[in-house]
Amino acid sequence: MNVEVTPLPGIGVRKDFGLRNGRRIGVVTHRDGKIDLIVSKSDDPDACLAELPLTADEAGALANLLGAPQLVAQLTEEHRDLPGIHTRQIPVGMPFDGRTLGDTALRTRTGVSVVAVMRAGQVHPSPTPDFTLTEGDLMVTVGTAEGLESAIKILKRGG
Repeated sequence: MNVEVTPLPGIGVRKDFGLRNGRRIGVVTHRDGKIDLIVSKSDDPDACLAELPLTADEAGALANLLGAPQLVAQLTEEHRDLPGIHTRQIPVGMPFDGRTLGDTALRTRTGVSVVAVMRAGQVHPSPTPDFTLTEGDLMVTVGTAEGLESAIKILKRGG
């Protein structure tokens, strides 16, 4: 995928790419830190069809929504030939907000491994037991179907 980077003098930087339908989608990062998600018209890439201002938290949440499924799909493909092994993204619930990965005891209690944690668009690969979790983080996990179901319950309810 070819991402075009266009300096916008006095404004910031536009980064976008073409979609199959001819439209372009991207982000304008303003010099003052504001972020806009943009969609251009197919007949004029400089004319915006939609412009959505996003806070840094909203941009991070969107990045998690878009990034985690790609990581899970890649891991699923890599584990395709391993029967019984599944990959899943699991949201961290309120009971573990501010607590460490070790506090979950997921590996011990369920046999599930945490491959990465996605937060605000950033991937934190191979988190250690002292990694501090935040409600809304997405854990990228690998394990059996039963283990993953148990992990979901633990992360949602805290116990």
